[in-house]
Amino acid sequence: MKKAILACVIAGYTLTGCMTYDPYTGEQKVSDSTKGSAIGALAGAAIGAAAADGKNHVRGALLGAAIGGAVGGGVGYYMDKQEAELRHQLQGTGVQVQRNGNDINLIMPGNITFDLNQASIRSQFYDVLHSVALVLKKFDKTAIQVNGFTDSTGKASYNMQLSQERAQSVASYLVNQGIAAGRIQARGFGESAPIASNATAAGRQANRRVELKLVPLEQQING
Repeated sequence: MKKAILACVIAGYTLTGCMTYDPYTGEQKVSDSTKGSAIGALAGAAIGAAAADGKNHVRGALLGAAIGGAVGGGVGYYMDKQEAELRHQLQGTGVQVQRNGNDINLIMPGNITFDLNQASIRSQFYDVLHSVALVLKKFDKTAIQVNGFTDSTGKASYNMQLSQERAQSVASYLVNQGIAAGRIQARGFGESAPIASNATAAGRQANRRVELKLVPLEQQING
């Protein structure tokens, strides 16, 4: 009987969680906040039931599920909203928005952000970065890792320096747009982390990129 009650508690949290829509496919999907809430509810219910005495077993499970669901969903919900806004702002710009758990990655190909062998941001890309900055200012409970990459053409030492300078250019622009410098870390990786083959022109173009990794400051979100 107790197991059945616990199952109903978890099912309730899973089914009543938020659904989101993929802005590209239009398909409905379970949001990351819902997944987080379900996991938190499961853990909270188990702990609450174990801590309660026999008479208050069900009450303890319900209370634990409520607390666990709120904590588990907080970060996911915050990042869901940020992801949706970024996708809306960046649709059609060439910037890829990827989600990995509660982290968001913005992949900015070098062909749209920088000229060949240059670390100065192309003037055509300022509007796009401005849109990114507006979202990052609104969602200020995330740390921002700006990572630069190159293809394998040229000396490794040159590529490392160029990737660092490109990452720093993007970081400096964000700071100039009002993003707190303490949230930003810029780092160059040179040619060490290709995402495509360097044997083709298309592959090298894909590898010349800057990525922004947005990481939630979980204590501030849940605090």
